[in-house]
Amino acid sequence: MKRFAAYDPPEYQNWQADPETMRDFRARIDADPARREVVRGIGQDDLLAMYAGLLRNRLHEIALKRWVKNGVISKAWLGVGEEAATIGPVHALRRSGPGRDVVAPMIRNCGACHEFGMPVASIFRTYLGTGDAPAGGRDLHVGDLEYGVLAPISHVGDVVPVIAGIALSFQIRGEDRVGLTWIGDGSTKTAAFHEGINLAAVRRLPALFIIQNNQIALGTRLKVHAAGSFHDWPAMYGVAGAVFDGNHVLDAFAATRLAADRARAGEGVTLLIAETFRMGGHATHDEREARSLFEPELFRSWGRRDPVGMFETWLLDEGIDRARLESIEAGVTAEVDAAAEEALKSREASMPRGDTAGHGAYAASAVANPAWG
Repeated sequence: MKRFAAYDPPEYQNWQADPETMRDFRARIDADPARREVVRGIGQDDLLAMYAGLLRNRLHEIALKRWVKNGVISKAWLGVGEEAATIGPVHALRRSGPGRDVVAPMIRNCGACHEFGMPVASIFRTYLGTGDAPAGGRDLHVGDLEYGVLAPISHVGDVVPVIAGIALSFQIRGEDRVGLTWIGDGSTKTAAFHEGINLAAVRRLPALFIIQNNQIALGTRLKVHAAGSFHDWPAMYGVAGAVFDGNHVLDAFAATRLAADRARAGEGVTLLIAETFRMGGHATHDEREARSLFEPELFRSWGRRDPVGMFETWLLDEGIDRARLESIEAGVTAEVDAAAEEALKSREASMPRGDTAGHGAYAASAVANPAWG
């Protein structure tokens, strides 16, 4: 894919596939027989849809970073380097129709939104706070339940019990559906995380939880806030567990598909651990600080494992024509560019009106006293 000197991490700007890294990528596919069977069963169209999803995720975040540099918005929370931990699991779920699953992304998993069908323009409108954004200009956390996407909130970890509740509703109604959410390594320390997973475990709910271990919680390194290994946590809750490579979209897909199949069969929760790395800051305003927290070699090491570049290389090695991949990239680029332009027009024509500020905020009170509106 095209690299952007002004926006990509330095390690990605002249990215070339490293032979040893690609050998590890291929070996990972065959390391687990069940995952190998899942991966080898993915059709070419679905593989290319995952490739487009990775590109869409990377390019919409580059567009946000461009807006930051140009003063359109003040900051953005990006998941550069972690895209596979979002796109792989999302593509392993049911993403359309009345029986679609429900996902609850963290702000760094925004790729889940467009892969569940939300227009990319809706993501941009949410950042711009326009009246025609899904939240009506009230919040920059992206989601829309019309598409099966529950928007996150700033209180990280609190969505875990919400997904447990959604999964409980599926169970009660006898619906063959799954709820999934991601949890950062830092937000595993919240009470809501433990309470939500415990409830889901006890009730054997069709819920999947992914601990997205990107090695840092805001500005606190993993070794400072966590003892032991997340790999041991599934046993602690009495649930199934698995670890996947969070930079390997096929490993992420296979691990999630197997977990979703278990949940649909009534076998309950799976706690997945995605091992990945955040290539930028907590947000665009603190990228320099983020670079000061780790040795440069760690960035170089993870930089060789760009999830988009590795998957693109694997597809080429599998016989996919380079011209076809370039055509997909051109299409996704045009889609993202058009979405950004569309959203900017909304900023001029569809900013929220003051008299809508209370809409959706006082529904329960209005039932008790209609005069409150």
